[in-house]
Amino acid sequence: MEGQSHLSIGLRGEDDTGDIRDHHSNGQLQQDILQQIMPITEESVEEAQARKHALNCHRMKPALFSILCEIKEKMALSIQSIPEEDPPDPQMMRLDNMLLAEGVAGPEMGGASAAVIGEMLDDGSIEHADYREKVAQIRQIYHAELEKYEQACNEFTGHVINLLREQSRTRPISPTEIERMVAIILRKFSTIQMQLKQSTCEAVMILRSRFMDARCKRRNFSKVAVEILNEYFYAHLANPYPNEEVKEELAKKCSITVAQVANWFGNKRIRYKKNIAKFQGEANLYAVKTAVDAASVSSVASLASSPATPSSGGYPALCYTPDGDL
Repeated sequence: MEGQSHLSIGLRGEDDTGDIRDHHSNGQLQQDILQQIMPITEESVEEAQARKHALNCHRMKPALFSILCEIKEKMALSIQSIPEEDPPDPQMMRLDNMLLAEGVAGPEMGGASAAVIGEMLDDGSIEHADYREKVAQIRQIYHAELEKYEQACNEFTGHVINLLREQSRTRPISPTEIERMVAIILRKFSTIQMQLKQSTCEAVMILRSRFMDARCKRRNFSKVAVEILNEYFYAHLANPYPNEEVKEELAKKCSITVAQVANWFGNKRIRYKKNIAKFQGEANLYAVKTAVDAASVSSVASLASSPATPSSGGYPALCYTPDGDL
């Protein structure tokens, strides 16, 4: 019994020694492989091309490829099923819809974008043209940056695709795996695209807020002030360009500044010229009102200048002298 126990202990000792020896040999093999791989990064392009050509022409290359395929299957690296496509990002969809509605993305200024501007600036004033110009500038910058983004994304993905296709000659890489890698790259790049769209939307919102504030300030005129300004405008429709003295007088009557008077007349002239038919009815109303006012003033003046008085019954009043004689 003691001999058998000594024999079993000896066998276990030999097995443990063999495991240690195998582990040491594997570690040494890995170290040797790493030492052969590391200098590759320091090779020149010519040396790398020479190594690649030598590998492609080697007679054992098919055997190497088949072994790599077996290793890949054993390690379950092959794609068993095509992954489902990622659902569209709701935040990206909201940004796209906003850029399209504001006229930054999609066709040139028109359609929905024109309707938005028309609702915001329905008086066709100077600010209307300024807003369109600013949005056009934002649109130009956005499309320039988007073109740079798409170019960089296409260049990078194209480089990765070419690299994987070239490596597929040595190691097994399926087209599905290449598509999967491209999808991963596009997801990484989409964060840049989202930042671009978000910053563009913020710029449009700031611009929109600024012009909305300007419109509110412009429309704070009282009804009486608007009536006074319209009366002067249509009374001088042939030359609706008041001088500085008239502007100061109108500003005092309307309780506004001279600059606001000047801006109002500038906007009014533009609106009238763009849509004469629309404002013709308004012009007729003010013309009738002016005629009625003029007739009223004329009748009052004629009554005031008449020699007859109600107390005399239509005859000249008696004239008394200081001494009481007629």
